[in-house]
Amino acid sequence: MPLFITTRPSAFFFLSTLIVMLLVVSCSGSDGAQGAQGAQGLEGDPGAQGLVGNNGVNGVVGPSGAQGTAGKDGADGSTGPQGLNGDAGPQGPATEDGVDGDVGPQGDVGPAGADGVDGEALGLLGPKGDNGNTGVIGVAGPAGVQGLAGTAGVTGSTGAASASIVRNIPVSNVITTLDATGDVGYFSSVTIGADGLGLISYYDATDDDLKVAHCSDTNCTAATTTTLDATDNVGEYTSIIIGADGLGLISYYDTTNGDLKVAHCSDINCTAATITTLDATNRVGFDPSITIGADGLGLISYLDFDLAHLKVAHCSDTNCTAATISTLDATGDVGRYTSVTIGADGLGLISYRDWANSDLKVAHCSDTNCTAATTTTLDATGAVGLDSSVTIGADGLGLISYWDGINKDLKVAHCSDINCTAATTTTLDATGDVGESSSITIGADGLGMISYYYRTSHDLKVAHCSDTNCTDATITTLDPTGDVGEYTSITIDANGLGLISYYDLDNGDLKVAHCENTFCSPYFRRR
Repeated sequence: MPLFITTRPSAFFFLSTLIVMLLVVSCSGSDGAQGAQGAQGLEGDPGAQGLVGNNGVNGVVGPSGAQGTAGKDGADGSTGPQGLNGDAGPQGPATEDGVDGDVGPQGDVGPAGADGVDGEALGLLGPKGDNGNTGVIGVAGPAGVQGLAGTAGVTGSTGAASASIVRNIPVSNVITTLDATGDVGYFSSVTIGADGLGLISYYDATDDDLKVAHCSDTNCTAATTTTLDATDNVGEYTSIIIGADGLGLISYYDTTNGDLKVAHCSDINCTAATITTLDATNRVGFDPSITIGADGLGLISYLDFDLAHLKVAHCSDTNCTAATISTLDATGDVGRYTSVTIGADGLGLISYRDWANSDLKVAHCSDTNCTAATTTTLDATGAVGLDSSVTIGADGLGLISYWDGINKDLKVAHCSDINCTAATTTTLDATGDVGESSSITIGADGLGMISYYYRTSHDLKVAHCSDTNCTDATITTLDPTGDVGEYTSITIDANGLGLISYYDLDNGDLKVAHCENTFCSPYFRRR
């Protein structure tokens, strides 16, 4: 029994000791908290700095090369060729007046019945022409001007020229400044009105307007000037003709809207006019040229700049308040420097330039309305066909003046047949840089007369053909004062003498020169 009592304390001690140890062990577990400091090892992550290599992305800056697209603006610069419109193509139109007169004789033989009607009115004046000076007065009648086209009319003109040639005291050609208000005289075109006096259309570059000058006398030593169209920028590339009603009809370009417009004069002096837009499709109306067809209605050739095509507008009435539009040549870049006249067959004949091939071309209309045409390349030598002007010679065949841009020469092409399917070409003047702004007509002697610009000396020159084919010519410097002679246009007046309108670049004026004899040679007379 005492032994039992001794044992229990030992067990108790053991248990106590065990409990104490467990408590000690449980207390010692707190040392693990020190392990939390290991989290600091995460600082090793800075190794991620290797990502800095992404700086290679800077290579993306290369896209700045996209600036090269700005080069497209250069393409816009290609529209610069519009400047070529300058030029002087319109001057060719003025020759239409002379043309109509010369064609008259041929019209009697050809199918141009309508021309015959005009001739009838002239026939009444013809007898007056036989009376010499009285004949000139007869020209004052509306039909009288066209009478120059009639056989009797031509005869009367020859008489006047003869008087000029045999006069005892030879005189010089008459040079006059008609309009000196602002910068005027660009794109001039001249014709003879129903009153026998000159009528000139031209561009006012100061006010961007279309103007006309009506001569006060045969020599055009003075004139009444009128602004016909002042809406926006209008009046470049003018071309004028006298309609079947005896009133002026003018084609020109509306620069602001890119349209072809016409102005029909309200009276002989053209102090006002009815304005009509004929073609507003694309930029059209560059280098227009106008004539009167065998049906007594206006026929206008011009360039569709956007499409680079040759187009024509056939007026629907005398006032040309509407027109039928046709494309005659759509082969390549064609239709610049157009000039139109009516051939001995009563159909339109148009000279123009093939810009793509630098050639001189012609289009012979297939009908009175010129809804289609046969086209021919007449001269493909070098860069030719600039500033072309066409008329019909005394032989009933086309005669064309134009500029050779490579050799800087004045050339002419004489058609071999009525359709002008071929031609003989001749260089008329090769002295210096000559031949720009050419304009051609047929004189009272039945021979061609051409006005043109001599760039080397900045003069106005004229060439009087020595024969019907114009294989040679007498060259005369008409006005050597300052820089003059651009935008020339020539016609034959009621006395059978040349009347030329042109631009004075030095003074910005419109000038005219009236020839004192058939050759337009100063102080000439027969012995």
